[in-house]
Amino acid sequence: MLQALEDRHDRIRQRTSEARGIPMNPWNGLLELPRRIWLLCACTLVNRMGTMAFPFLTLYLVQGRHWPPRAAATALLVYGAGGLLAAPFSGKLADRLGHNRVLQASLWGSGALLLALPLAGSGPVLSAVIFLWAVLTQAFWPSSMALLSGLAPPGQRRAVFALHRVASNLGMAVGPALGGFIAMASFRWVFWTDGLTTLVSAALLARFFSPGEPRAAAAPAGGERGGPARSDRRLVLLLLAFLPVLLAFWQVSGVLPLWVVRDLGFGSTFFGLIWTLNTLLIVLLEVPLNHAMARWPHRRQFALGALLVAAGFGLTGLARGRPALLLTVAVWTFGEMILFPATADAVAALAPRQRRGEYMGLYSLAFAAANGLGPWLGVMAYAHLGAGPVWAGCLLLGCASATALARFHPAGPGNP
Repeated sequence: MLQALEDRHDRIRQRTSEARGIPMNPWNGLLELPRRIWLLCACTLVNRMGTMAFPFLTLYLVQGRHWPPRAAATALLVYGAGGLLAAPFSGKLADRLGHNRVLQASLWGSGALLLALPLAGSGPVLSAVIFLWAVLTQAFWPSSMALLSGLAPPGQRRAVFALHRVASNLGMAVGPALGGFIAMASFRWVFWTDGLTTLVSAALLARFFSPGEPRAAAAPAGGERGGPARSDRRLVLLLLAFLPVLLAFWQVSGVLPLWVVRDLGFGSTFFGLIWTLNTLLIVLLEVPLNHAMARWPHRRQFALGALLVAAGFGLTGLARGRPALLLTVAVWTFGEMILFPATADAVAALAPRQRRGEYMGLYSLAFAAANGLGPWLGVMAYAHLGAGPVWAGCLLLGCASATALARFHPAGPGNP
């Protein structure tokens, strides 16, 4: 009850400041958000700081378990299949059972599986554990995004999604690097450390969010649309328009490392610097940037973000020196910072309040599909055609998305 009164006071103060036309510092504005938003972002930070297992899964299977590379690749496909299958259903399940309840189940379950994974004996048992781990990990994202959608004041949703991405990226900047040091001593402890931090994140969430807590304010009885989210034409068109630029973006884990390390000969250390620059820009600039664009129409922010991603990856093929390459990284990072929070906000705006998990599940499915398909397509094109056509293709894909997204009108029942 006290928390609800605090949240109501926060919303009234926010609306009063906007009505008076008082310009707000983005961080000051975020400090006035409901406390549970900050707690959820803190749990995400702790969870992502421990996210070190997946980047080392292939090395663990090949070097730690002595699997042949082909078998390790099959295990990665199993993980991808689990994520793809879970994405649309986990969000719908969260709408029925409660976003917070599914979020906590995701963390407790995936943490326990990470502790059990190194102890799995046979290959089929290990593959089953990897599949279930992917399912439970994927369930985290639709639930957390839907929970944030319900807690955030509509005028600040983009900044809140940006804050959530800052927490996630900051944690990912720490996790894999820490995992590299742990792997030198023991691959098993990479998974156990990840599992323990996931359980800590679950405990923090359980401490401050009761499992049966209401998901969001209920929509008026006549305000819900019937039919599944996949029948929402605007959502489907948005995600289809978003998919090409996502395929281009995921060359960060496809062709980009091959271009930097193999073709340009800059080494893995410099490739790590690319991720450092990307993370620093996100942490320092994404929240202020989205705060400044809070009143922009979605389609304008979509088009600018997609064009910057297109330009950044398209120019990568012309970047032969380190400074030029880092400049292209900055360009596509700005595109990422502009495009992704705006897209999440548009999906939240389209969704009926009591079905945001289902809508966010399809949004997560687009990311999972692009992450699974984009690097594979890019590397295949690189192997047969070389890097130049890949970067040209990224430019065309990004421009295609920018053209389609510029026509998007996201009016929906979730809009203020």
